[in-house]
Amino acid sequence: MRLIVSAARRGALLSDPVSHTSDDPTTHWVLTLSCPDRPGIVAAVAGVLAEHGGNITESQQFGDALSGLFFMRVQVTSAATHDELTAALSELAGRFAMQWHLDVAGRKVRTLVMVSTAAHCLNDLAFRQRSEDLPVDLVAVVSNHEVLAPMAGFYDIPFHHVPVTAATKAQAEARLLELVEELDVELVVLARYMQILSDDLCRALAGRVINIHHSFLPSFKGARPYAQAHDRGVKLIGATAHYVTGDLDEGPIIEQDVERVDHTRTADDMVRLGQDVERRALARAVRWHTEHRVLLDGHRTIVFR
Repeated sequence: MRLIVSAARRGALLSDPVSHTSDDPTTHWVLTLSCPDRPGIVAAVAGVLAEHGGNITESQQFGDALSGLFFMRVQVTSAATHDELTAALSELAGRFAMQWHLDVAGRKVRTLVMVSTAAHCLNDLAFRQRSEDLPVDLVAVVSNHEVLAPMAGFYDIPFHHVPVTAATKAQAEARLLELVEELDVELVVLARYMQILSDDLCRALAGRVINIHHSFLPSFKGARPYAQAHDRGVKLIGATAHYVTGDLDEGPIIEQDVERVDHTRTADDMVRLGQDVERRALARAVRWHTEHRVLLDGHRTIVFR
């Protein structure tokens, strides 16, 4: 579920000396996997890790009776190299028809944030990166407006103005893909980016783009959801962080949050309250994705918190 990183950069990241010290040669790895459910999966995974000196520090698993798939997330310390573990896990994957991913636990994921004019989600992500060790490396801010360039500058994040009109949409998306390639971007976050991505772009970045929708999906899709919610007299407003697909606001949901309201609240009140909900939901979704706690299960997600 991550963008492809260049082989050279991936090798440098996986051998990053910050993952261990000269006095402690072990690396803290995180392994995620999914496969058809059957007996013996946990034992086989634990056995392979043990054969390579692995000490499991965290393990979560889930068998989905509906899809028949088994999901697992393991954190393990081991002195084995990435190549050694990859070879062993590849053999195991062949036996169990696994899809799997191995990474250094806590490695900062190279992230590009897309915005329009609303500042609250960008500000929150950048602040959390700086103050709370959110495991992202914000390598660029891309916007169809220039309003948030000063905020990006405050956080020392390169800003790219990529205007979008109906006539230039294809060129704008091509420029985005160029930046993804040039900057080795692994994750794209739509932090209130008020443009609809094309089907082609959604396919190119499938499972790799997180959007925050300012409503509690599946209700109140599309534009002006708080006005829609106010018109319906809702008692709860919310926000939904989800992966982007070609179906508007229908991608697999990662996280949702809510705030209670009553008849005294205006639509403007709901917008103000909703911004805080949006920040919280998006930050949690980004953290869980970058910590490899989110696995796709068709149009749903498995989230190991």
